[in-house]
Amino acid sequence: MTSFNETVVPLPDEAATMAAARRLAADFTSGSVVALVGPLGAGKTTFIKAVAAALGVAEEVTSPSFVRMHIYTGDLPIYHLDLYRVEGPAEFLALGLDEWLDTDGVTLIEWAERAAELLPVHTITVSLDYSEDALSRIMTVTARPPGLLRPQEV
Repeated sequence: MTSFNETVVPLPDEAATMAAARRLAADFTSGSVVALVGPLGAGKTTFIKAVAAALGVAEEVTSPSFVRMHIYTGDLPIYHLDLYRVEGPAEFLALGLDEWLDTDGVTLIEWAERAAELLPVHTITVSLDYSEDALSRIMTVTARPPGLLRPQEV
């Protein structure tokens, strides 16, 4: 039986999203895989920009929607994948994107639900969604197995 460690965090504004991402980034290590899911405009790229900054990336971070992946150099290499234009697991595999699931750095995957069944068991899932008032966001972080993150610090 797989157990989960789940934390829900309200994000009243972009600054809160970035602060939460920076705190989570402190727990990412070589080999971390982070799946970002949520609707268009929920803050996935904003989250990744903050993680990259927290991990020492000085260059501009942009969404790789049309090229599928960017690599950034920081304290750890960051592999930023965007699956928005990937039809599903078969295309993910055909494109060779599964090679980026076992790396020497941190792999951050936007629209990860498009290949969810291929992600490693240690994947940390960050779900970003609109709150009921649609003015703020809610972040749910799920880690498998428990203990990969310190949720009390998020």
